[in-house]
Amino acid sequence: MKLIFLYGLPGTGKLTIALELAEITGHKLFHNHLTVDLLLSVFEFGSKPFVRLRELIWLSVMEEAAATLPAMIFTFNPENSVRPEFIQKAVQAVTSRRGEVHFVEVVCDPEELEKRISTADRTNHKKLVSVELFRELKAKGVFDSPKMPAPQLTLNSTLVSPRENAMIIAERFSLSLRARPHSAS
Repeated sequence: MKLIFLYGLPGTGKLTIALELAEITGHKLFHNHLTVDLLLSVFEFGSKPFVRLRELIWLSVMEEAAATLPAMIFTFNPENSVRPEFIQKAVQAVTSRRGEVHFVEVVCDPEELEKRISTADRTNHKKLVSVELFRELKAKGVFDSPKMPAPQLTLNSTLVSPRENAMIIAERFSLSLRARPHSAS
């Protein structure tokens, strides 16, 4: 199993690239907000039960996917409510099942990133939408933890389309592309 572990700051385009990658490969996408949104319905963000259960869910899904799927895509925003040992545990969950983890960092130019943060699409996904709050959190170092391993691939989403970035990932990590039906002409 190959775990494509996309990470980066809020607004860099991780989910958009991941959606494209899932579409062109047919591999499953496990967006981190699925777990976050589930747990926010019961627990406060960053509370002990929230942190513990979020990690448990993420790791359980990764381990099961490593045992049953050829590949999975995971999106992740490093931030300091994630325990530092989570990254190593994620790698262990996959490699213990003879899988591989491929870390892909998604970056974006600061001006473009701030434009993206306040878009309506982010509001629909319950994501960070305040540029002021983003700046405050970034200045406090909230996004500096947990420490991420050196990426095997860094994508700049400022000028490269999500589809092109998805194709770069697929090629780099030898992911098979989904067969496209031929259009009737």
